[in-house]
Amino acid sequence: MRDRSGICGDQTSEAAMAGSTTPKETPAIRKEVAGELSKIFSLHAAGLDWPRAILFLDIALVPMLVFWAIGHEQYLLSALFGLLLAALDDPGGSYGRRAARIAVFALVGAGLTALGFAIGGTAWGWLVVVGFAVTFAAGLAVAFGVRRFATALLLNVWFIVALALSFQLHQHARPTSHIWAQVLAWSGGAALWIAVTFTVWLIRGREDRPQPVTELPDDTSRQRLTGPVITFAVIRAGGVASACALAFGLELSYGYWIPIAAVIAMKPSLEQTTLVAAQRLAGALIGAAAASLLILLPASETGTKLFAMIRGLEVVALVLLMHAVAIRFWNYALYSAAVAAGVLVLVSLPHRSDYAVEGYRVLWTACGVAIGLGLMLLAGRLGKRDDETP
Repeated sequence: MRDRSGICGDQTSEAAMAGSTTPKETPAIRKEVAGELSKIFSLHAAGLDWPRAILFLDIALVPMLVFWAIGHEQYLLSALFGLLLAALDDPGGSYGRRAARIAVFALVGAGLTALGFAIGGTAWGWLVVVGFAVTFAAGLAVAFGVRRFATALLLNVWFIVALALSFQLHQHARPTSHIWAQVLAWSGGAALWIAVTFTVWLIRGREDRPQPVTELPDDTSRQRLTGPVITFAVIRAGGVASACALAFGLELSYGYWIPIAAVIAMKPSLEQTTLVAAQRLAGALIGAAAASLLILLPASETGTKLFAMIRGLEVVALVLLMHAVAIRFWNYALYSAAVAAGVLVLVSLPHRSDYAVEGYRVLWTACGVAIGLGLMLLAGRLGKRDDETP
């Protein structure tokens, strides 16, 4: 039976039922979204460590003041990463063991720094190939233990940042950058941490000291490289290579944000939970948005005011990294946001910005995060397939 509008009674009842279910479903969807967000941004009070963050800030002010004094701020990021990553890799224990371990770490990092800044001005294909190789090698480092795997991932992130910074510096005439100076800055940051630990060791009566970042794994037992682990390492390396190909192969304006955002957002291992992966993605987006707003501040300034704004933003970036040290185990999403914002600000400061540039940066960040998201979906399917295998 049809009414005057030509719609049959069954269709009318179905439409009414559909309309009646929508209001009921909306609160449920909102509740589910709110629940997921509460998990992503849940806080763990025991993970907040301000003394460690203040110590990092106090030490990091040394290279900042040095580069301000000599007028070569383009080397500041290398020094800060050398300092921060050396502190993270510090195994604790006897001072001889600590110094030897950090020295080896600094030597490997110096080699990667030299490689990253050496190929930044070469053909983009080399950047893609080397980016894939370094990321793949970092993924296979799990065979030497979880501790060395974490160390390899730290160096992997720094290499991609160095590669992006090198490419950016080669695209512009100023400021100039020398490979040996970048290596020296990295090594100086690591050596500064060795000097600090030596001073503390003397003050404390030459006694063994615990691992500074106790939350990081210290297991060095060998592990077998299974098929899923190798496949995930290939997928992750392919994601970094794809990001490098887009950014450097297409010569996109400020496209270096793509590989940085991708490597920050991607899962480091197959065993990482979906929650932590979502926190990495959310943090990368928040950090990129914050960096875009900060970099835009000096866009219309000139002269001494521009100089003061740039110096102020360098301090802000350092404070962001300090907060990252403090909240690393408080909330992973906020930690990822602080790291992304601090790194992107320091990488982008040497060059002027405007609204069009910020639009590019936000777009390329979204592309990098999308690459990370696609990788996680592939990894999730890989993990499910492995669990289903008898």
